[in-house]
Amino acid sequence: MTEELLIHTHGPVGHVSLNRPKAIHALTHDMCRAMSDALADWAADDAIEAVILDHAEGRGFCAGGDINLLRHSALNDDGKSGREFFHDEYRLNHQLFEYDKPVVAFMDGITMGGGVGIALPCKYRVATENTRFAMPETGIGLFPDVGGGWHLSRLGGRLGQFLALTGARLDGAECHFAGLATHYLPTEKLAEAKARIIDNPSRVGGILSELSVKPPEARIEANCERINRHFASDRYEDILASLEADDSEWAAKELATLRTKSPQTCKVALRQLADSEKLESFADNMRMEYRIASRVLTRPDFAEGVRAVIVDKTNDPEWNPPTPEGVSDDLLDSIFAPLPEGEEWTPRT
Repeated sequence: MTEELLIHTHGPVGHVSLNRPKAIHALTHDMCRAMSDALADWAADDAIEAVILDHAEGRGFCAGGDINLLRHSALNDDGKSGREFFHDEYRLNHQLFEYDKPVVAFMDGITMGGGVGIALPCKYRVATENTRFAMPETGIGLFPDVGGGWHLSRLGGRLGQFLALTGARLDGAECHFAGLATHYLPTEKLAEAKARIIDNPSRVGGILSELSVKPPEARIEANCERINRHFASDRYEDILASLEADDSEWAAKELATLRTKSPQTCKVALRQLADSEKLESFADNMRMEYRIASRVLTRPDFAEGVRAVIVDKTNDPEWNPPTPEGVSDDLLDSIFAPLPEGEEWTPRT
C-alpha cells in the first residue's frame, strides 16, 4: 500500500484519504491502483455499507493527475508509461461510477482534473465555501478526460463546453448550481458529517441534507445566457467568431482566455463532448477518452504546454498547429480512431 493514500475502515464505512499534501494530492499511478484495490475489496465485503473519499490535510481535495510522469513518458518512452497510468486511472473512474455502495466525495478545496475524475462519479458530491473546481487541461495541451466528456456534456445548456474550453474555475456555490455537487456544506460541518455517516451509513443522503446550508448566489448563473449563445456551436471557429463580434468586456476576457489554449485540444474537447453526449454507457466514454489520451499524450502540444505552464512557468506555449484552422478534420479523426487490437481500454473485472 502507498503512503500517499490513507486507507482504513470505521466499522461499516470504508475511508480513503488522499495524502500527498505538497502536491495538493495529485494522483500517482500507485494511488490509483491502491484506491481501486481497496474499492474492490469493500465491494465484496458485506460489512462495508458506504465509502468516504476525502483528503488528509492541506488546501485541496485533489489537484489532478501526475503531470510530471505523463510529460516524462511523452518525452522518453513514447507514451508507454503514460498510457498505463491513464488505463488504470480510467478504470478507477469507471469503478467509482458503477460502484454499488454509496460513495461520498468531499470536494473541499481545489478539485481539478484527476480530482474531478474521482469525485464526479460518486453518488454524493459535497462542495464547500473552499471548493475550486476546474478542468484546465486545454491550457497544457491535454483535454478534459477522466470522464469529463460524459459529465460536462450532460450539464445544462453549453456550460460544459464553456468549462472544457476555458478551464474556468467554479466555486462551491457554482458547483451546486450546475449539479456538479449534490450538497453544499460549510467546512465546519464536514467532521460532523463524516462522524454521522460512520455511525449510520444507511442514512448518507439524509445526513448530508440535514447539514446542508443554502449556498451563496452562483455567480456563473448571470452568465449562462452569454455562455449558451457564444458557445452554441460544436465548431471552435464559430465560438471564436461569436466572441469576436461581441464588444462586451466579458466576451473580450473569454476570447483572450481561449487564445492561450491549445487549438488542437480545444477542437478535441468539442468533438469529445459532442460524441460523449450520444454514448449510452460510461464505459464507452472511457474507451473513447483512452483513445484520445493515447494520441494526444505524444503529440507536440502536451509536452510543450506542460513546459510553458508548469515547468518553466513562462506561459508562452508554441502550439502545433498554431491556429484552429490548422487543426484538420483528418487530424481529429486520427486522434479519435480505434486503437489496434489488444490496445483498447477495458474496465476492471
